[in-house]
Amino acid sequence: MNANAKTAAPVAIQSLADCSEQALETFVGKLPVHDLLFLDRDIRQPRVLAAWRRAIEQGAVHSLVAIAGDEIVATTAVIRDPLSWSAHVADVRLLVLPESRGKGVGRALLEASIEHAISQGATKLTARMTPDQRGAITLFEETGFRGEALLRDQVRDTNGDLHDIAVLSLDVGQEMARKAAFAD
Repeated sequence: MNANAKTAAPVAIQSLADCSEQALETFVGKLPVHDLLFLDRDIRQPRVLAAWRRAIEQGAVHSLVAIAGDEIVATTAVIRDPLSWSAHVADVRLLVLPESRGKGVGRALLEASIEHAISQGATKLTARMTPDQRGAITLFEETGFRGEALLRDQVRDTNGDLHDIAVLSLDVGQEMARKAAFAD
């Protein structure tokens, strides 16, 4: 974990498939609703959680969780459709409980997810979030993602308010070349 990060309880990283439904529901219930706006679906809904689990079982989604004690404190999902025109692109999603932020947990999951996406043939990665999620944007930028688009009034929250979505992307080839050029 990040040496500059705040002290954190040890976490274990494992597949979301190995977690109970109750642990996942508890995790999702602790997330601020605003943190979910970048997702295509409302994961607070049981049928959406069930569809997420089915997608993992079918291999359409790769999800990891960080476990502290017996609780999920963060999760990632890597979504890639090998039959689409954009089969080379993987969408990376990251959710971290507020009390676990700044402790290296999200970074560890994000780096593991990037490695997985690359190992599966992705040459471009994308991520979405609301522009006010500065910590998340910084984390993604520190791993090589760059701003690519701002979609104005893209999502509507439960109060009916509209929010923008920032789209970041990582070109795997460019990032590998950059790392090689600046390697010690």
